Amino acid sequence: MSVSDFSPQSLPNWRRAVLKVGSSLLAGFGDQPDAAGLDPRYAAGLARFIEEARAQQREVVLVSSGAVAAGRGRIGAGGDSLVLRQALASLGQASLMGFWQQLSDRPVAQVLLTHDDLRNRRRYLNARATLRELLRLGTLPIINENDAVAVDELKLGDNDNLAAAVASLVDADLLLIATDIGGLYSAHPQRDPDARPIARVERITPELLLAASGGAGKLGTGGMRTKLEAAAKATAAGIPTALFCGRDPAVVQALGDGRLHGTLVLPQGDRLRARKQWLRHAPSSGRLQVDDGAAAALHRQGASLLPGGVVAVEGDFRRGDVIEVVSTGADAAPFARGLAQYSAMEIGRIARRHSNDIESVLGFRYGESVIHRDDLVLLVVDPEVKA
Repeated sequence: MSVSDFSPQSLPNWRRAVLKVGSSLLAGFGDQPDAAGLDPRYAAGLARFIEEARAQQREVVLVSSGAVAAGRGRIGAGGDSLVLRQALASLGQASLMGFWQQLSDRPVAQVLLTHDDLRNRRRYLNARATLRELLRLGTLPIINENDAVAVDELKLGDNDNLAAAVASLVDADLLLIATDIGGLYSAHPQRDPDARPIARVERITPELLLAASGGAGKLGTGGMRTKLEAAAKATAAGIPTALFCGRDPAVVQALGDGRLHGTLVLPQGDRLRARKQWLRHAPSSGRLQVDDGAAAALHRQGASLLPGGVVAVEGDFRRGDVIEVVSTGADAAPFARGLAQYSAMEIGRIARRHSNDIESVLGFRYGESVIHRDDLVLLVVDPEVKA
């Protein structure tokens, strides 16, 4: 089968995407797994797509494999034991970053994550804040699993599932998974001559996972099945997922024009609506009283809550807890809820202060807001607040 079997279709509108690139598109294409060294022949086109997206005022977070291959290229070590792969990943991280930096016109920034980082609420928020800031600074964040310590992840399917988790972490509008074949087929295209391309998937079913269980390629630890598992996680969070051939320059170039030659997995529900619904009903650990100016900004401008608008702090909550927002007044009902970017004690110290004072007061700074607008939901549509 050929990628030309996938007729073009429109990509969903997106402002921020996560792009996952696997070893099969980066390694030196030898006969051994994770062939020595990295080769730019396919990565260069993907890098151009990222730069074109930036020119269109879009943001891309890159989840890149290839550290093991880069490490093997440095010392030429054979073998494939888990502990050796962990050591090779450590050796190859710097080379992997240098590889992408040579292909990028802007600074690249390495972020190493494990699944435990994303399960721990505080580390989740720290990673989220760091990635937001890296995007604001105009860098290209490059994420990889911290293979030196993440034993289980090396057994699970490369970075596919991590990419899905990162897509939720950064509130991505789209997950892009570059593969070494055209997309999803009804059967293994190299084994079944009757295999047909599947351009759109409404829902990941057990039958689809079975059809995709053809095994990994020579350079990967997860074949199409792990990519579909990642797509299932992303689409369950309301994030559409596109599978495409990263080895075809025309396919990659078409992405920049909003056209997909590959498989589009449709989202299950609305991403923002699901997040807002969770914020509405999650248990609250405290509340903030805010002045009229802050209340008006939250209601009418969709702004973040800054420390200068906070009048009082109630409760003993921690960073990452859900808290309520009320206007001043003894009988005021909560009009918003969100995730606290600082603890109750920390907000108490910076309340009524300018955001520029946060670091001088606390000795550190997670960001300029106490609740970021992406982590805030209004409970009433048009409350009576003073301008």
